Amino acid sequence: MSQSDLDPARVLIAFYSRSGSVEALAVGAADAARAAGAEVRLRRAREVVDADAMAKVDGWAENAARQNALYPEPTHEDAEWADAILFGTPCYFGAMATELKAFLDRLGPQWKRGALSGKVGGAFAVASWPHGGSEVVTLSLYAPMAHLGMVILPPGYTDEAMLEAGSPYGASAIVGAENADPRPEDLDAIRHQSRRTVAIAQALIAAGEMPCRRK
Repeated sequence: MSQSDLDPARVLIAFYSRSGSVEALAVGAADAARAAGAEVRLRRAREVVDADAMAKVDGWAENAARQNALYPEPTHEDAEWADAILFGTPCYFGAMATELKAFLDRLGPQWKRGALSGKVGGAFAVASWPHGGSEVVTLSLYAPMAHLGMVILPPGYTDEAMLEAGSPYGASAIVGAENADPRPEDLDAIRHQSRRTVAIAQALIAAGEMPCRRK
């Protein structure tokens, strides 16, 4: 069976973004995956604090409302549907966002059934400063992926884009206190990571090694 005869790879991009910086990388990943022939679900994790807490941070509530109107919340069904999942998060004190962690924590039933075993997994992150924890946070997402039995796929230095931005563990961006837009180099890195994710997921499907595709 040729690659053209296969169903397209299905990619879930589950992210949390407060200011829009992680959102920009997630959209770049989605665009690249679609261009590579994949079906994509782009999903934003929801806040776990109340409106009063959000009101204390300029623009938080407004950005949340805008993004939530664009992107559905990730669900168990999305995770089971996907052949590959890319997780995106800002870096808060060297850790992933609580909102993304809450989505991961709700995957207990899928872990128990092995429903995500064999799916391709990757991560990307945004920090304010060069030493803001993007590599640590990206690596921290490997742990839940390992528990879920996923095939963890780092971008490595498999493209020149990874020499200009991000890290071998996952694409990233440094956006400063003003939450600047990711640079073109940052977008090149996430696009490469996304294309690589699609290619490996499609190869596993073709080889009959994607458990969720087995009848």
